[in-house]
Amino acid sequence: MQVAKLPQAKKRFGQNFLVQPAIVSRIVAVIAPRPGDALVEIGPGPGALTQALLAAQADGTGPLRVIELDRDLLPNLHALATPEQLQVIAGDALQVDFVQLATEAGAALRVVGNLPYNISTPLLFHLLAQKDAIVDMHFMLQKEVADRLAAGPGSSAYGRLSLMVQAQAQVEVLFPVAPGNFRPVPKVDSAFVRLSPCRPSRLPSELLPHFTRAVSLAFAQRRKTLANNFKGILDSAMLEALAISPSARAETLDFTTFVRLAEALAQKGATS
Repeated sequence: MQVAKLPQAKKRFGQNFLVQPAIVSRIVAVIAPRPGDALVEIGPGPGALTQALLAAQADGTGPLRVIELDRDLLPNLHALATPEQLQVIAGDALQVDFVQLATEAGAALRVVGNLPYNISTPLLFHLLAQKDAIVDMHFMLQKEVADRLAAGPGSSAYGRLSLMVQAQAQVEVLFPVAPGNFRPVPKVDSAFVRLSPCRPSRLPSELLPHFTRAVSLAFAQRRKTLANNFKGILDSAMLEALAISPSARAETLDFTTFVRLAEALAQKGATS
């Protein structure tokens, strides 16, 4: 892998470029591109991972698609390969229609990227909203965010993000990545993560809004009990009928308990 002289990173884009070939090789190894894959890279920057993915593509794999917001980086990306091998999409990944991209590719997408930390959470939700068009996602994230994604009940990292993502995808934290693997060097540790959309879904689509509300209410004031956070919505007797202690706090509840809360909210809405 040879990367041209690194461009100046721009704070407004949250850019921290991968510069360590060993980490890039490890990323490609865990992604393991296969013939027929419709690969999409978000935020390729100067192209370190892009070049490695191009080199790893087997015969029969369609063009690698990359989405880059920084227009100053586009000429170098275009120069990495022919249009038949590399399709460069100029724009904001938060505005991209990934369902349409999958339709154009003729296959569900495998999405990868070294995500700017300032957009990682909204981008995850943007992608999960289109998860039927996605096979899997492999992302470099701030370690704190990765820990929150994978956290379970009883952990201080467990919260809204954990539940909302785990409701829709299996989360695997694959390996940590130290700050020295980037330029400029970030002030935080990173981790490489795999998200695999759940098939079948863990929640019926019609229950997702109620699940979202249940999670939001439960964690609205993290240190308060469920009886306090659901006051005026589900009283103590209703919580006990669901086999949930009114004195419990949100961080102690597992996924299935939140499903019961969501079902109760849905039923209450249907009868009120």
